[in-house]
Amino acid sequence: MDPVVVVGGGISGVACARALTEGGADVTLLDQGRRLGGRMAVRTVDGHAVDTGASYFTVSDDRFAAVVSDWQGRGLAREWTDTFQVYDDGERGDPKQGSMRWASPSGLRSLVEDLAAGLRTEQSKVQVVTRDEQTGALAVDGRPAGTVVLAMPDPQAYRLLDPSLHSRSVLTDDYAPTLALLAGWERRSWNQGFDGAFVNGDPHLTWIADDGARRGDGAPVLVAHATEELARQHLADPDAAEPVMLASLTGLLDIRDRPTWSRVQRWSFAHPAGTREDAFHLGDDGIGFCGDSWSDKPRVEAAWLSGTQLADAILDRRR
Repeated sequence: MDPVVVVGGGISGVACARALTEGGADVTLLDQGRRLGGRMAVRTVDGHAVDTGASYFTVSDDRFAAVVSDWQGRGLAREWTDTFQVYDDGERGDPKQGSMRWASPSGLRSLVEDLAAGLRTEQSKVQVVTRDEQTGALAVDGRPAGTVVLAMPDPQAYRLLDPSLHSRSVLTDDYAPTLALLAGWERRSWNQGFDGAFVNGDPHLTWIADDGARRGDGAPVLVAHATEELARQHLADPDAAEPVMLASLTGLLDIRDRPTWSRVQRWSFAHPAGTREDAFHLGDDGIGFCGDSWSDKPRVEAAWLSGTQLADAILDRRR
């Protein structure tokens, strides 16, 4: 079989590479980061691993449930909570109950890395995907490929594709940014039993997570996500948003102590603004796309399903 090159080491790309490898394909996974994970990112501060990207995941599909059950059995994933607080215009309302949210004691990135165990991976910042006009052969920075999978936000994939590739036309630039504020204290001073909160009507924040509760170690660490408007204002200088984000966070939770440390991380393409009915794209030009934007509800499970189903389609086409 002609080789498959998967570009992007988030959960959709790794899931795709895993399913292709198990299906007998010759697969190489390329990612520009020093570690895999994509938007299931983790940052270590003062020896504490903090989830800075995706906040949790849910489970509804039987195939994904089997993967999660294996993670849980090996202590890599844990049930977190099914209930979050809600703040409306600065006032605490009734808690909101929903699906069980899952987390990881070592951070969500550890789940992606576990899924990638045994795969052929290389650290590489891909520049361009081309197709020979005469032979139709694809290449990733000159590396031959029968099929190329781009597992990343659409704007990033668009920049990599040569204009002659027809699949480029299905991509969108409709993505929303955010900023993640990470902050740690010497001790907990907020409400006991607090796991996280949806924030409505605040000019600066949309979401707060208690990272110690999420991870299960009780560390006095909070993570807050900025509104799209605030993020767009400060994409060039994320640190400039820290004072107002911290003021909103401490005001909502009535925290009077100053944090011992704080950081801001930028996510230019945090989540797709729209949705799609298709779970993936596989064009006649040999280009495939997968990720959380290929779903009716962007989420971690949708990204895993997208990558897995794209792999199935590639294997079916080759048969």
